[in-house]
Amino acid sequence: MPVSLAESYQFCSQVARTQAKNFYYSFLCLPDAKRAAMCAVYAWMRHSDDISDDGGEARADRMLRWRQAFDRAMQGDYSDSSVMPALHDAIRRYSIPPRYFHELIDGTEMDLEPTRYETFQDTYRYCYHVASVVGLVCIHVFEFEDPAAIQLAEWNGIAFQLTNILRDLREDAGLGRIYLPREDLVRFGYSEGELVVGVQNSAFRALMEFEVTRARDYYDRAAPLVGLIHGDSRPCLKAMRAIYGGILESIVRKEYRVLSSRARVPTWKKLWIAGSALVEARGAQGGLH
Repeated sequence: MPVSLAESYQFCSQVARTQAKNFYYSFLCLPDAKRAAMCAVYAWMRHSDDISDDGGEARADRMLRWRQAFDRAMQGDYSDSSVMPALHDAIRRYSIPPRYFHELIDGTEMDLEPTRYETFQDTYRYCYHVASVVGLVCIHVFEFEDPAAIQLAEWNGIAFQLTNILRDLREDAGLGRIYLPREDLVRFGYSEGELVVGVQNSAFRALMEFEVTRARDYYDRAAPLVGLIHGDSRPCLKAMRAIYGGILESIVRKEYRVLSSRARVPTWKKLWIAGSALVEARGAQGGLH
């Protein structure tokens, strides 16, 4: 039975509320319509990730069917999907280029096979497809006029994904996925085998210090993006950056020992970050009168 638009948005909101461990807290800073659109985008992307993470030889076929279902949805054929009606509505409402969703599928397909990247340029390409593309979708929901926002959103996505990579090193290695460039491992004299078994020696620490510095550089490059999106969306982006930046700084505080315990930002702090971003924005608006 076809799902109504209201039911679709409700379903997507539920998915985001229960599964978006970091993003959902920043969504709370958005006006209702934009928050609903972000939940629709997240629910679609969550399903794409689930396909790539699910075991079995048929993943490539399932991903192809998901791509085809997206193309049909852009023509108004949603079948019985609970996600597509809301996603299509959000794409039309905020003029999001559909090609970004194909690029995201390209990125998830990169995870269908054991992953190795020789150079940072190769890792950057992966980060672009799985994270920068998300940022490019987001800025259309956030709304912007200055085309400089596009490059800044790309860099912001790189910063977020590098943070994810550093946080999830051990887990990803166990799945056959090593996203750190092989050239970096060689440079610091740390092997893939050591990563898989969780060796945390001086070479690993030097490698992590280097990677954290690189991620911080992309956070700094992307910082002006906050000022280029519409005012009602700035608290959301500020919260996103603070939460992900908080994960990166948690890695540093743990002295880079991410192979033995997971770096995270506690729930109470995510709520505090989101609330602080809203209070700051309202204070700034009050100061303009």
